[in-house]
Amino acid sequence: MLVIISMAWRNIWRNKARSFVIMFSVALGIFAGLMVMALYKGMMRDRIKALIYQETGHLQLHNPSFKNDYEVKFTIDNLANVNNLLTQNRHVKKFTLRSIAQGMLATTNGSAGLQINGIDPASENNCSELNKKIIIGQVFSNQKKYEIIIGQKLSKKMKISLGDKVVLTFTDHTDEIVSGAFRVVGIMQTSNSAWEERNVYVQRNELNELLGLPNGAHEIAVILNSNEELPVAMMDLKSKMKSVLLEDWKKLSPETELMVDTVDITSYIIMVIILIALAFGIINTMLMSILERTREIGMMMALGMNKLKLFVLVLMETTFLTLSGLPLGIIAAISLSNYIAENGFSFGANSEEMMRKYGFGTTIYTDFAYEKLAMTILFVVTTAFISCLYPAIRALKLNPMEALRK
Repeated sequence: MLVIISMAWRNIWRNKARSFVIMFSVALGIFAGLMVMALYKGMMRDRIKALIYQETGHLQLHNPSFKNDYEVKFTIDNLANVNNLLTQNRHVKKFTLRSIAQGMLATTNGSAGLQINGIDPASENNCSELNKKIIIGQVFSNQKKYEIIIGQKLSKKMKISLGDKVVLTFTDHTDEIVSGAFRVVGIMQTSNSAWEERNVYVQRNELNELLGLPNGAHEIAVILNSNEELPVAMMDLKSKMKSVLLEDWKKLSPETELMVDTVDITSYIIMVIILIALAFGIINTMLMSILERTREIGMMMALGMNKLKLFVLVLMETTFLTLSGLPLGIIAAISLSNYIAENGFSFGANSEEMMRKYGFGTTIYTDFAYEKLAMTILFVVTTAFISCLYPAIRALKLNPMEALRK
């Protein structure tokens, strides 16, 4: 067996150019596969992070009747008790109360339907980092009543500037239509332009005043210690809050969960395409090698080399070529992934709106999928083994006498 291994190693260097090409192909294949996975994993990690810390929280609490038609009269029951339970729960890191109304924003340039979020500035800044999203103006001045924060997308669409007045119209707890004039004190930008177009922020006490709900809240957004604690926290809180509807971010944003699953499948499809291309490269290289050595293989078979040893010889040549390229591809992928994870990668200003439309930031940070490294290596090695079968079979079918005449 050592003789076969030695022969295989010498054979791959007989045509250095061809061997380097296949090594480079293997390295490029695993590099591309690992980078695609790192890119997708990083994008999904950042999307989920933005969803949790800028929009929904890890989970939300509502009155079960409120989610049916968003009627403002359905506030959270026993709010003080719910607050105490959340404060005492070991899985809960922080939370914020919100009052919500579905309504219309009107200016001299037109009107738009949206969700009005009444917030407590201090706790909202703590949970959703609202203050970090403000690109023009400030959160609230606390000097004047009826101030509003709108999204950059909405401000461009409605041609609203800082200091402009807008009119919000919605229904109160008795289903009467009420209106209020609010002055724009802040314009925010998030990684999700669609969300910022249909959401505005006002102070909760001012919205409650117009709704006729002085102490009510329709929503509590909860931030946990980590996303890994979500299943346990859900079970714990559900057992203590029977009258409250609890929903995690997957339930609140099913499109994001679907996107995560779809992207995971897509990365595997791309990996398969890369492996198919790699397989054809290996088959072509090994066939050329065998055709060039037809007389030599005939001589070895005439001298007594059996078919098993010949098969092992072809297999070992393929294995050496594959294993020589693997480390190069892995090292290159890890190095580039670590660089992008630290410095980020931008698709350019032209793609900014498209990326934000689907909830992604303009700068992508990779997250190398170390947990999938062994599987990826196994896929590449398996592909190489399958690819060498056809050339090996062609070699085994050679007739020694006919091969010697070539």
